[in-house]
Amino acid sequence: MQKKSLTVLLLLCAIFTWMALLISCVTNTKPSIPNSGLTVSDTPFVQETHTAFSVGNDKQANEVRSIAVDHGQNIWIATANGVYRKSFNAASWDPVISGDDRGPAYAVKIKTDGSILLGTWNGLYTYRDGALRKEDGLQPPISVISTSETGTFALGPRGIWRLASGKWEVQHYDIPRSVRDAVQDKKGVLWVATDAGLYRLMDGKTKLYQDTTELISCYAKALYFAPSGNLWVGVMGGVSVRSNDKLIKRITPRTGLSSAMVYCISLSPDRTMWVGTDVGIVRFDKNYHPSLRFSKRWLTDDKVSSIAFDKNGDAWIGTENGVSCIHRNNMTLADKEQNFYSQLMKRHIRDPWICGSNRLEIPGDTATWRHSDDDNDGEYTGGYLAMESFRYAVTKSEDARIKARKAFDFLTLLQTVTGTEGFFARTIVPADWKEVNDGNRTYSPQQLADKLVEDPRYKPVEERWRKSADGKWLWKGDTSSDEMDGHMMGYFYYYEYAAGEPERNLIRKHVTKIIDRLMETNFNLVDIDGTHTHWAVWSPDQLNRDPDWSSERSLNSFELLAYMKLAAHITGNEKYEKAYRQLIEKEGYLENASRLNHKNPAWQIYFDLTMEGYIFPILLKYEKDPKLHQFYTKLIEEWMQHQKSGENLINNLTYTIATGKKVNVAQTLEFLRDAPLDLVDWNIDHRIREDVQIVRSPILEEIQVAELPPASIRGTVRWDKNPWAATTGNPRQVREPVFWLWPYWMARYLGIIKN
Repeated sequence: MQKKSLTVLLLLCAIFTWMALLISCVTNTKPSIPNSGLTVSDTPFVQETHTAFSVGNDKQANEVRSIAVDHGQNIWIATANGVYRKSFNAASWDPVISGDDRGPAYAVKIKTDGSILLGTWNGLYTYRDGALRKEDGLQPPISVISTSETGTFALGPRGIWRLASGKWEVQHYDIPRSVRDAVQDKKGVLWVATDAGLYRLMDGKTKLYQDTTELISCYAKALYFAPSGNLWVGVMGGVSVRSNDKLIKRITPRTGLSSAMVYCISLSPDRTMWVGTDVGIVRFDKNYHPSLRFSKRWLTDDKVSSIAFDKNGDAWIGTENGVSCIHRNNMTLADKEQNFYSQLMKRHIRDPWICGSNRLEIPGDTATWRHSDDDNDGEYTGGYLAMESFRYAVTKSEDARIKARKAFDFLTLLQTVTGTEGFFARTIVPADWKEVNDGNRTYSPQQLADKLVEDPRYKPVEERWRKSADGKWLWKGDTSSDEMDGHMMGYFYYYEYAAGEPERNLIRKHVTKIIDRLMETNFNLVDIDGTHTHWAVWSPDQLNRDPDWSSERSLNSFELLAYMKLAAHITGNEKYEKAYRQLIEKEGYLENASRLNHKNPAWQIYFDLTMEGYIFPILLKYEKDPKLHQFYTKLIEEWMQHQKSGENLINNLTYTIATGKKVNVAQTLEFLRDAPLDLVDWNIDHRIREDVQIVRSPILEEIQVAELPPASIRGTVRWDKNPWAATTGNPRQVREPVFWLWPYWMARYLGIIKN
């Protein structure tokens, strides 16, 4: 692009007001964050965690039909293979009924006097003070039990009995034999759910509610009275809420129910209604606002049969494949930081100071963890370096500064280990590792033909791993452009927020080596085979003149401008600024970057948004030319307008670093609180939910959900992953908690969280 074209482009930016220009023309002092009231104190909140329990290796024993918590906090379950009891704080389950009497069980209820009633295939049992007694006067099987201060009932396909003066008396009501649940109202009236509808039993008379004006459908499975006195009826199709003999509300997948198949309903101590379905549990507050718990992160199985609560408010959940406990603990964000940081140091830092995920030998079993390599170890350690830099900026902790230096030393080792003067590896592993991801391979002519047809830019790298000259390491080449972004972002934050002058000199020397090699190789990252890597291409020859690289033109042009500006600023060497200007004035890189927010839909990937967030602060902090600074300001404002959901905390906070303006603060704080402590990358498949719409947005290439899932039911986060993804997960890996620690310390530095 000629200088005249550049002038026209920059004049377009004049639409910004004079005040915006004053704000944008910040010098290289740290951004001044306005006191806009967007600051919160770190007050306690409820953090939920999940513990899974297996009832031995017997599949039938893990098919839980009913669950209850007795007065001593012991857990009781009725299963397809009998009744089991788990003592408080124990992990194992003991059978309660043995010998010939052992068999399918259906119901467990705790009476007000503390005794336990057990409904089984051969009758009703009472357990009290360590003694088990079979009740007389009932015809088995007993599948439903209802207890309250007004009375106790036992029901099954052969009748209904009521306990009166120590004896069980048959109740003569003409109802279907398909009894599924029963509850009593405050007056002692018995309500029974059946396959033919809802029955009210009173004074020997029955009243049936069956019509669709009375219930969503007549197939009733679950009953519970809400604090308001309304009766919640779980049916095929959802939940019918009834009041004063009228249907007042239908809760269906259209109103937040994850599945139309409802199996149980219960009330938590905090007066929230919990609805168990075959796609997890949906909790409804007094305003019917739903929150979902599903997947192995929260449940042993998504088909939920029964829910009970202990005196601490923890939920005990019977499923088709074992028992889950969802614990509730009060903690602050500072408490959560300590938990995550402890996990990070214990499991996710490997020699020589690489931050990465773990591999699990047994899916989901964190006791079997091992260190594992990743293509993007450099990028993710760059994020860790940024995190430690902000931790130092907030706390002035020497521990943070030492660890930041260790991370930086690893990133420099990625360069020196290659034996070149500027090319750096993706990652390294000890030379004696027997297993690595994406190992060396060969291509047959047929395979190569397929690859080239699929992607004409494909580079067939057969020797992906090479041994270092000292024999200590295997290093992985074919380094990508996102690795360069992660490195440069890490160096920027380290330089600005944690490095002393000796470390700054090291950063200058290291960045100089990388950028000098980049300039020598026409702005492409050239591997030791003499050709550029598959993705690390920034040359005008490809971006401007090769149509196969059109998809990368805007982002890669933007990236290269940031790299050159970083080198120019920290070194003061004129040649980098000159190259930066030539890219703008002769090669049109500013015009290329202007289309950053207007890519063709086929070229949009979520990864790009994060890469852009990595490098915006470099340009906005170091660019001193008012017109160019104004251009980048307009670009970042437009960029943030496309992210109103606030789903990417790194982008929210780097925008604040770059502009001094706080955005999406509520979303950022909500994520930090709601993110689970469990770092296993559980499979989460939103496609099985009936309450979401499957779409191709915001990324055309991917299957996504129309509404952003909350952090608690979102895939385990790395900020370059699409949070709208409909299906995610690999339970053989545990993600590193930098995804949380990094934005936490940024938010602390920016004054969003006040400790």
